[in-house]
Amino acid sequence: MREPLAPGCPGPLPQRRAVLKSAFAVGLAAFLPPAVSACTGRDRPQELVVAGGEPGGFYLEFSTLLAAALERHGVAAHARAVATGGSLDNIAELRAGRAAFAVALADAASQPGGDTAEIAAIGKVYENYVHCVVRKDSGIRDISGLAGRRVAVGQPGSGTSLTTPRLLEAAGLGTSTDRVAPAAGTAAVENLGLNDGIAALKAGTVDALFWSGGVPTAAIAAAQQEVALGLVDLSGLLPELRRRYGGMYDRVLIPEGSYPGISAVWTVGAPNLLLCRRDLDNATVERTVQLLVHNAGELIPQSTLGVQFLSAESLINTAGVPLHPAAADAYRTLHG
Repeated sequence: MREPLAPGCPGPLPQRRAVLKSAFAVGLAAFLPPAVSACTGRDRPQELVVAGGEPGGFYLEFSTLLAAALERHGVAAHARAVATGGSLDNIAELRAGRAAFAVALADAASQPGGDTAEIAAIGKVYENYVHCVVRKDSGIRDISGLAGRRVAVGQPGSGTSLTTPRLLEAAGLGTSTDRVAPAAGTAAVENLGLNDGIAALKAGTVDALFWSGGVPTAAIAAAQQEVALGLVDLSGLLPELRRRYGGMYDRVLIPEGSYPGISAVWTVGAPNLLLCRRDLDNATVERTVQLLVHNAGELIPQSTLGVQFLSAESLINTAGVPLHPAAADAYRTLHG
């Protein structure tokens, strides 16, 4: 990313007192005149980088669409998404100044330690759904069935690698790196990401795969066509998760039909945030908020069911991660 970022166009968002009461940000375009494309030339950054995620996952899909929209609507002269390991890697990219924006789970953005003060939220862009994927012939029906089994828990740098140990601990399960003979009441864990984890699940070298992403996740849907899969209900862990970590986790439903042949299942959800550095210039932040509001329909991957995306009321629900001051001002103007 080139420095310094150029200042952006002045001028607040149009005021509409009732606008955030509508159900989805897509509908806001009917109430608010477009303003994003007015800035060109010197008053926009030359390049914006969006830190994404693994190929086949929602983060990279969303980040690619966002980068294209940032460029198309003149927020930056050029914008691009980059593949990463996931939430923790993305936050590291922000801190290092290699990315202007990043998508990340709220629990990753709230991690103690490190300089969280330099990271701010643009908004909640969608809900993440934790998948515990098993083969249907595995005999695993609940999370307690992972004792003595081999489990892919996310690659280092991913949000999944942070969330999964919390889930296993909440279930009273220990973890072990001994794949041959884990102790009683423990799961043998491997740091495998989405694609390597799916390959291992199909090969039978792991018994379960944890993945945190949107619904449906394209790579899981594709694997379901090759091997019969199932999803484990994780919602019973919520009371213990909330006791330990606060209210950032939700009970969410993966609807029937999300993956062919897999019944509806309740699971754990966490807000997925669009983050930036707090020193990102105010005009770029404001115009990005405008983009989320006016052009939400351009940011929904074709594979998604379209649920929990860019709800006008949920954009400001960042699970305790502070909004960038310019984003807070923009939403305050929308509130009236």
